[in-house]
Amino acid sequence: MRPGPYDDVSFWMADAGPIRPRPALPGNRDVDVAVLGAGLTGLWTATELLRRRPGLQVAVIEAETAGFGGSGRNGSWCVAGLGLTLGGLARRFGDDTARRVSRVMRDTVDEVGRFCTEEGVDASFHKSGVLRVARGRHELPAVTAAWDLRRRLGLTNGCAVLDADELQQRVRVNRGVGALADAHGATVHPARLVRGLADVLERQGGTLWEQTRVTDVHPGGGSRRPRLRTPLGDVTASAVVLAGEAWLSQLPRMRRRVLPLYSLIVLTDPLPDEHWDAIGWRGREALSSHRLSVDYLARTADNRVLLGGRGAPYHLGSRIQPDYDHHPPTHDLLRAQLRDWFPQIGQVGFSHQWGGPVAMPRDWLPTFSFDPRTGVAAAYGYTGQGVAAANLAGRVLADQITGAGGLWADLPMVRLAPRRWEPEPLRWLAVRYLQGAIGRSDARAARSGRPPAKLSVVQRLLRH
Repeated sequence: MRPGPYDDVSFWMADAGPIRPRPALPGNRDVDVAVLGAGLTGLWTATELLRRRPGLQVAVIEAETAGFGGSGRNGSWCVAGLGLTLGGLARRFGDDTARRVSRVMRDTVDEVGRFCTEEGVDASFHKSGVLRVARGRHELPAVTAAWDLRRRLGLTNGCAVLDADELQQRVRVNRGVGALADAHGATVHPARLVRGLADVLERQGGTLWEQTRVTDVHPGGGSRRPRLRTPLGDVTASAVVLAGEAWLSQLPRMRRRVLPLYSLIVLTDPLPDEHWDAIGWRGREALSSHRLSVDYLARTADNRVLLGGRGAPYHLGSRIQPDYDHHPPTHDLLRAQLRDWFPQIGQVGFSHQWGGPVAMPRDWLPTFSFDPRTGVAAAYGYTGQGVAAANLAGRVLADQITGAGGLWADLPMVRLAPRRWEPEPLRWLAVRYLQGAIGRSDARAARSGRPPAKLSVVQRLLRH
């Protein structure tokens, strides 16, 4: 079969069916709401607006095709988390706020499942839960701390601490000595989800222009309406929504709002039954360890194993280029890590590898904002955990734009002015130092078999 134009973006995009880009912007246009970005945030915002106000003229403008960005290349997790951890929320905003955010996000995971059912989107939504695995005794204190925090906040429903035997009954992980099980998570086929959302938008009467790159945003003010500028014309609206996630860093006015950090993924061929007999993992839970270096795993609906993680270097000036989606040393490391998780797979082949930038906010917390003075709304900064959070963002922005935003005013993500990243070259120096130090810290803990006795400089800087 002849490869499609976006098959090299990710396995998900190659597996989502034939992708034929929609027409580009046909010149200057005037609409009620213009949305930058046909990812999950932009499309959920657009569809939620049309659900509330069916007569609105809503147009989404996308540089490539729906799902080209992080929404079509992520690790398939749909979980009740944000970049800022539950402990970070409690430290920064108090227990009541942490509890409120957690419950909202748990409901949001279920909302994604309801959407797929009600709209007939075949995104392989599977509420599998999450296992945060302790791979070695040095990671057990993190399991205990996570459980104690949930108990203090009254959030133990659906959660349990597993000992080594209980973990191995679910999934036989090399060096797995325990885990925190959390039922409030799912996995999805992300490209089918985002492209299904695009179809829903068009059924609602919305417009999606693809192959049209937004190069600048002009806020409104007074009698002047906001507009999105593109090489093919301007789109003027009563409100514009910025939903480009990591790619927002390429816009002049957004350059220091998020830092694009690359996350890379490897994917095996479908495993035969004898491998699954050795591994278990019948529940298809999402898996991760408690390393400072991020790792995340999933079992796909067609019986492959996916593993993703950080490690690719940050690029000076927040540059984003297609070549950065592949970093051979990091992809080789990820393949080795997967075999270390599951030596049972032997020399099984790997069918795909890919990557892309995730948007890292300076304070680890996403931003959902709408400024009625300028007519500019935005949602960004998911730190790679945006599948569920984007659904919440779409509902929040739709309510804000239509005048019902007070429902969400107590959420800390609803804010206008998050802290910005430092200018270059300071942020390049700091991020590259941290990337190296994280790996060294993980290696030292694994080698010694002990967690750090006190917070290291790296842990203080990363505490979130």
